[in-house]
Amino acid sequence: MRIHSLLSSVLLLTTVALCQSTTRPKHAPVFDSEAAIARAEAVLIPVYGKKHIESERPFTATLKGDVWTVWGTLHCPDGKGGVTTVCVGGVAIVKIDKRNGRILHMGHGM
Repeated sequence: MRIHSLLSSVLLLTTVALCQSTTRPKHAPVFDSEAAIARAEAVLIPVYGKKHIESERPFTATLKGDVWTVWGTLHCPDGKGGVTTVCVGGVAIVKIDKRNGRILHMGHGM
């Protein structure tokens, strides 16, 4: 019975150790707009896809209190073969805690 308990414990500990990801983002302060934009893109791309998020560049980041707000730029055809940012649609938006880099909100307007 002791061997069974020991093997069960080893199996449980091994499973827990393997399930812990080493690719989790590090939570570190976000000191400037470039870092905020990089952090936002890092969480947006796995959800919305690299091509879609790259199509919303350039991203803008503003700091209010301890919260960075990052949003993309909408690009639409202007009907003359060019592109305009004056159009109907939505862009990605991410709110990031400046103090620790944690994502407070993430979404995409329609």
